[in-house]
Amino acid sequence: MTHDMLTALRPLLVAEASAEAHAAGTEPGDLEQAVWLRLLERLEVDGPPHDPQGWLRRAVRSEARRTRRTISIERPYGLEPADDSERGPEHLALAAARRRALRDAVRRLPGRCPRLLEALLSPRDLTYREIAGELGISQGSLGPERSRCLGCLRRLLSPEVAAREPRG
Repeated sequence: MTHDMLTALRPLLVAEASAEAHAAGTEPGDLEQAVWLRLLERLEVDGPPHDPQGWLRRAVRSEARRTRRTISIERPYGLEPADDSERGPEHLALAAARRRALRDAVRRLPGRCPRLLEALLSPRDLTYREIAGELGISQGSLGPERSRCLGCLRRLLSPEVAAREPRG
């Protein structure tokens, strides 16, 4: 099989694959690749086909049928096998280390900030009214106080936060 013959067969293959791909539920390029592969395998064993255009048309239809059969019997996974959304031991250990680092940083904050942020981070999910009652401050001053405390915490954690993974 010569380069000229492959060049001559390419437009026919593109047209045939485009015509069959939609019905097969695949991309034309995938069909083209499968047929080129089949042709290369045939060349190794039997040599070039006697009627290259006819062989190519039959090969495209055969690959389209094979693809339809494959699609009809394949079932998608419930989860991707490499799905890392499950919390594995490594992920849990890293999350626990981040929580410990955050709690340690909160304890190092000045003034009322440690108590305020501990109340905000509480698993009891306290309301602003409950937090204000616990801390003995007005509910209206919680927002500004929280902003100041978070600013301090941000500055305290900035070296650790800057070392995190790049965004984007």
